[in-house]
Amino acid sequence: MKADLFKLEMTSAKIIILDKTNGLFHLHVIQFIINYNHLLSTTAMTSGTIIFLNGTSSSGKTTILKNLQQKLDLPFLELGLDKFIWMLPRRYFNQPLWDDVLGKANAAGQLGHQLVFAMHRSIHAAAKTGLNILADHVFVEPDWVRDCAVLFHNFNAYLVGVRCDLSILEEREKSRKDRTLGQARLQYEKVHAHGIYDFEVDSGKHSAEENAQQIIDFLNSGTPPRAFNHLSSSLSDNLKI
Repeated sequence: MKADLFKLEMTSAKIIILDKTNGLFHLHVIQFIINYNHLLSTTAMTSGTIIFLNGTSSSGKTTILKNLQQKLDLPFLELGLDKFIWMLPRRYFNQPLWDDVLGKANAAGQLGHQLVFAMHRSIHAAAKTGLNILADHVFVEPDWVRDCAVLFHNFNAYLVGVRCDLSILEEREKSRKDRTLGQARLQYEKVHAHGIYDFEVDSGKHSAEENAQQIIDFLNSGTPPRAFNHLSSSLSDNLKI
């Protein structure tokens, strides 16, 4: 089956089907009208809002994200790293396969890179339709920061840093059975190395609910996002980020 390609502004399309019946080929042309003006008017004409929460393992990103989903007036989809990792077959959560994902804690394997780049493009595509997105992230790779800067600098995309003292992170690791000891220490310097955020919270000093409210208050202040735009400009100037 061959389908004609068409541009967004076109109002008609056709599907050409070639089938073989009783030894003879038959050509079927199905033409239909697409009202793109109606299609676009029933979806958001502008991109949705994106909120990235970046921090180390055990910094409390997931709990803050859940609180944001409950508190924000508009619906926000959760489309972050945790969601994408849990799409993997369960055998990849164990060594040695986990090393190809994020098993080294402060460096990703090939599958980990593929997963994150796919996540970025999924967020980009969803936001372009007008959907609002919440995404947890762990910027252990400079390429991930660069990729986000390129993809999201023209979007209403906020980069929020989730900070926490290392001693508290290590205590959380010890108390949680699903954490690898030493992971937070390995990530601690790398995750925030790009050096700029639109807003920051401290999960060691405030509860997840308080952190979520602080982020909402910041959003309601009307301050436009600038972090990805700044990072994108740094790339243009050949600066290392």
